[in-house]
Amino acid sequence: MTKRILIIEDQDDNRQIMHDALAASGYESLEARTGEEGLALAQLEKPDLILMDIQLPGIDGYEVTRRIKRNADLTAIPIIAVTSYALSGDDKKAFAAGCDGYLTKPVSPRVLLAKIKEYLG
Repeated sequence: MTKRILIIEDQDDNRQIMHDALAASGYESLEARTGEEGLALAQLEKPDLILMDIQLPGIDGYEVTRRIKRNADLTAIPIIAVTSYALSGDDKKAFAAGCDGYLTKPVSPRVLLAKIKEYLG
């Protein structure tokens, strides 16, 4: 069965790059532009993995991650932060919110797919 990955990213270019990399590797992608959309899609679709931007309109990625990890039906879904927040300590904030992995933008498709494979095999 094809693994489904939810991309929560407000920038069209970044979302497209991730979508294309996932499609080329045989993954199905679901896409959300806001934290609220991402949270709703996660609850509805229960994807195999989530790629989470941190700086989102509305609810930020930290809060979306916290809400997902508090939900018993969703807590086991790995969440990889893919963010332009690259200052010292930003990775610690992402992990404290519940993210399982952390990548900084711009991220190469090869690095992104390698990180995904760590969690999905």
